[in-house]
Amino acid sequence: MSLLRAYLISGFLGVLFACTTNEVAPVLPYYNTPDFEPHFFENKEKAEAKITHHLKSFSFLDQNGQPISDTLMRGKVHVANFFFSRCTNICPNMIKQMRVIESGFGQNAEVEMLSFSVTPWLDSVNVLKKYAQKNNIKSKRWHLLTGDKNAIYTLARKSYFAEENLGFTKDNSQFLHTEHVVLVDKTLRIRGIYNGSLGLEMEQLVKDIKLLLAEK
Repeated sequence: MSLLRAYLISGFLGVLFACTTNEVAPVLPYYNTPDFEPHFFENKEKAEAKITHHLKSFSFLDQNGQPISDTLMRGKVHVANFFFSRCTNICPNMIKQMRVIESGFGQNAEVEMLSFSVTPWLDSVNVLKKYAQKNNIKSKRWHLLTGDKNAIYTLARKSYFAEENLGFTKDNSQFLHTEHVVLVDKTLRIRGIYNGSLGLEMEQLVKDIKLLLAEK
């Protein structure tokens, strides 16, 4: 399921609502499966009845040694991506693009940024702290996370559906390396997926975060 198709559907529904209510009501889809088939609902009550997928429980340490968990994410909008400190190809660009989110929401108490290390056996708390300093990551709401490898990989693939090939789940012995950035709402449901190396998609992510913050 491509992002383009999802946005086209979203735009169509916006026009449909405009025709019936005389005002545009943009909506974001919900994603319930790894193939990222979008599901649209008239209201949150229907979504809660139909969408069964939520992030599973997790707890990892960030670059400051602080525990970051699913409990902390409840009631907030968050974005998640996956990187490693020794990466020299896609990760530096993703970090650069993530700054768009940091710039727009770094002081917003309702928005968190989670960057999970996919080489946590190498990326200790101290390593991630130095990485944050080197890359001028200053927001207290941007967490570089480390912990048990299997727990991170399971969370990435089973909860965030983060995989290079959408809908294809690999064994945790296979290295996880993806450009995908995932948007999650206040109820821990997935609401968007973006290519974290592309500026235009990150600009769209900014707009979608604002939509989620405005949801009642």
